[in-house]
Amino acid sequence: MNFYEELEARIPHGKVRTRFAPSPTGYMHVGNLRTALYTWLIARHSDGTFILRIEDTDQGRLVDGAVDVIYNTLAECGLTHDEGPDVGGPTGPYIQTERRGLYGKYAELLVQRGGAYYCFCEKAESEEDSGDFNRAADPCRDMSAEEAAAKVAAGAPYVIRQRIPQEGSTTFHDISFGDITVENSTLDDQVLLKRDGLPTYNFANVIDDHLMGITHVVRGSEYLSSAPKYNLLYESFGWEIPTYVHCSPVMRDAQHKMSKRNGDPSYEDLIAQGYLTPAVLNYVALLGWSPKGALAEQEFFTLDELVEAFDIAGISKSPAVFDIVKLKWMNAEYIKKLSPEEFYAKAEPWLKKAISNPAIDLHAVAALVQSRCEILSDLPERVDFLDKLPEYDTALYVHKKSKTNLENSLTSLQAVLPVLEQQEVWTNESLYETLVALAAQLGVKNSVILWPLRVAVSGKASTLSLIHI
Repeated sequence: MNFYEELEARIPHGKVRTRFAPSPTGYMHVGNLRTALYTWLIARHSDGTFILRIEDTDQGRLVDGAVDVIYNTLAECGLTHDEGPDVGGPTGPYIQTERRGLYGKYAELLVQRGGAYYCFCEKAESEEDSGDFNRAADPCRDMSAEEAAAKVAAGAPYVIRQRIPQEGSTTFHDISFGDITVENSTLDDQVLLKRDGLPTYNFANVIDDHLMGITHVVRGSEYLSSAPKYNLLYESFGWEIPTYVHCSPVMRDAQHKMSKRNGDPSYEDLIAQGYLTPAVLNYVALLGWSPKGALAEQEFFTLDELVEAFDIAGISKSPAVFDIVKLKWMNAEYIKKLSPEEFYAKAEPWLKKAISNPAIDLHAVAALVQSRCEILSDLPERVDFLDKLPEYDTALYVHKKSKTNLENSLTSLQAVLPVLEQQEVWTNESLYETLVALAAQLGVKNSVILWPLRVAVSGKASTLSLIHI
């Protein structure tokens, strides 16, 4: 028992410890980012420890470079980890395949304690991974310890399954969903250790969470159905059960979860589209959590303010709908708050995609567009006319709200040209005054002058800003 006692002695106690445990499968979807953020906030709010653990036991789904995506995303978002594969720590290693030797020993210990058994039945690997198993049909559950040991010694392939009680019920508590009771008869004897010696997700999580001293487990509500089995494992080992925080899914709409397969954006996609990381984090924090008390109506939070305000009691059990329109609005507000220098640093690469004329001052263009920019990727299409007037359809001159048509648009432009040729002061204010005065002189609405001028100058129905037009 020295092996187990030494591992127990390494477990830190006395403070909150949380973990973000992603599988390196290619990208950081919004739900994953939210889990990372909430897990980090719980630790930081309590002056606890945040751990990064890489769960790579599902070898078939691994994607090259995905671990770097995890590291880069956490770093960009400021979600620094205190322990992990790259920084070490007292409870490592922090990559599951490097902990492979642990799981078999704990599975065998569980067999000795009666909480699991060797199963020699032929089952597809997919069944082993998912835990699908008809307990009543399995003769191995009631096999004697001596017979099972003889088969193992003879080299018979086996898995180790959890021995779920056939009677009674299991109750677990979740922060958002409260107490949930499940009849044990509805639970299957899930696979804990596969034939290749690697653990299933459900077993590895329990072992690693205990040995790393995890006090709060944050995961998706799809794992609520597995929570009774986790509880039974903790109880079989005689271990303390952590606080469960199950988060409801992030939805594309009322009926559908967000999915990369359906074209929904990942964190990397949002950043590539020109969203700012602080805006994305702020928005994601409010997808399923709301502040309490005096902060109940507040929408904008810095990361430090989120640490101060975050309370797990504010996590909702209702699904959260990802509203890209709301995110755009929030991102625009973050852009407005940037200093001119900060905005130019972010906008410059996008402006250079549209403007190649060295005579055009990109700093001046950036100053012109900052107040009306929602996402940075909008910039090239909105400002490219400054570099070269695009071809456009004269139908643009027809605008019902502005009360313009082809005839009065032509009249307006013919009147505007000589006025602009005589203009000496080319500031927004002076140009606007000149054009409004011309509209009054002609006895037409301002828009009858301004709309045709916008189209003639830009060839577009919409630009980020053009002399207040």
